[in-house]
Amino acid sequence: METKNKSVPFFAEYDLIVGIPSYNEADTISYVVDVVSAGLSEYFPDKNCIIVNVDNSSPDNTKEAFLNTDIPHDKKYISTKNGICGKGNNFLNLFNFVAGTKAEAVIVLDADLRSVTKEWVKYLAEPIFKGYDYVTPLYSRHQFDGTLTNHICYPVMFGLLSVDIRQPIGGEFAFSTKFMRYLLTKPWTEAVKHYGVDIFMTLNAVLGGFKVCQSGLGTKIHKASAPKLGIMFEQVVEALLNVLVENKEFWDGRSMNDCVVPDRFGFESLGQPQELEIDFRELKLQCQNAYKENFDAIKELLDAFAFLRVREMMDMDFYDLDVLLWTQIFYKLLFKYDTASGVKERRAIIDVLKPLYLARSLSYDYNTWKYNVKYAEMETRNQALVFASQKYYLWGLYSRLATD
Repeated sequence: METKNKSVPFFAEYDLIVGIPSYNEADTISYVVDVVSAGLSEYFPDKNCIIVNVDNSSPDNTKEAFLNTDIPHDKKYISTKNGICGKGNNFLNLFNFVAGTKAEAVIVLDADLRSVTKEWVKYLAEPIFKGYDYVTPLYSRHQFDGTLTNHICYPVMFGLLSVDIRQPIGGEFAFSTKFMRYLLTKPWTEAVKHYGVDIFMTLNAVLGGFKVCQSGLGTKIHKASAPKLGIMFEQVVEALLNVLVENKEFWDGRSMNDCVVPDRFGFESLGQPQELEIDFRELKLQCQNAYKENFDAIKELLDAFAFLRVREMMDMDFYDLDVLLWTQIFYKLLFKYDTASGVKERRAIIDVLKPLYLARSLSYDYNTWKYNVKYAEMETRNQALVFASQKYYLWGLYSRLATD
């Protein structure tokens, strides 16, 4: 089998493009490329396809591992300049390449996947060729995995935007080039140029009125991680809050009766989730440290009752932040973010969210760890329903502001 490692012209004629963003993924990217290529050959033999690795100048030989993978499809390696990182910057490089082609569909897949199958290629790309503009994944995931999705992104989109997209920052997507061009008209902040790009794309697909669907991909096995308070949290939350407050007219007044359930493709049964263990002691330590660092701001920004409950919980080192209080806290901080006077105040609000998000994650984990994934998924769904029911609380904050 001849490997196509030839130099790829920028204005090549492609129908389907697969992008693989990466940073230090030399140990897994070849496997992903092999499986993707097999999927392209089996399900899209009549399409002219290329696999593009959009990298961040990885020092671990990711480039070599990608280019040396023996496949029958064209490959192209594109990297950001040295010192420039971020998944969103990788996407911008991919978009610029796609814009020079006549491609109809683009797939993006994480480079650390261990569960990718040929069918993933089919179930992501096929809806685009059927007229959809954006495809999000459906996975079976452990309740300790995807905590930003479970406790912020999913319930906020369900509650405020009235759309039931289970994995808005899942990592694997497909989109039309029409939607891609639309994204390029939107402001790309530094948060969006990094980890905030997934939620930025999903929000804009809904807000822009594009045709969205979901595809069942089964179990996601990857380099899973427990809740973190690092730069990923900050960038995802900043991108989410910025897009929400810039599009308040979309969600202001929408009710549960407007909730949209996107069409579904792919596997009906998602299987058993990847096993994942977390260090509860380390999570509690992170939570306590973030609480102490932001104590004054928490006291200032939360209502008296909410602050009292949070302080008691932290003092006792017992995490019982129920979903109703968590929802009202999040909506209060969203309101504060919208009405903040500048970047410094908004930065403080994101910092305040850190220990509260971890406290909610710990409370959820304590409640679900001893049960199976179906129970955990039910609890996640219930949380989304509470976010929808408490929109009236958020509207009340804005109404009171208007009458003051």
